[in-house]
Amino acid sequence: MLRRPVALVTAVVLFCEAVGIALLNWSLGTLVDRQQMSLAGLEPAKMSASSKIGGLVFGLYFLLCGIAALAVCLRNRPSAGLGRILLISAAVVHAVLGAFAVGLIGWRAFAYMMVVLALIVLTLMTYDRDGARHAA
Repeated sequence: MLRRPVALVTAVVLFCEAVGIALLNWSLGTLVDRQQMSLAGLEPAKMSASSKIGGLVFGLYFLLCGIAALAVCLRNRPSAGLGRILLISAAVVHAVLGAFAVGLIGWRAFAYMMVVLALIVLTLMTYDRDGARHAA
């Protein structure tokens, strides 16, 4: 069936995003620190630290979402509870980031966000509760 590969691809994409977001924010924080950049009088060290911490938190969030998608794939059952909430929130985050990506980055970034959004929604929707009971 198509359900397991979609959930596995979703998990892999979310794991890659977790690493990418963490590395991007870490490098931006390092750049701010080395260049001694300041915004509206904020200290560069605080800006650097907040960028690094934010990147790690956001990376951990995507890592948890990837684990939830991987659990769906391995168990071959729909996500429930915290896993479902994580996947729904990841879908919302990708929709909002996609809307911002059009103006700030471009259409390719928007297309990428929409593909990831579609993967997450497919992971959530292909495991309907009635179909899962009949298959077992």
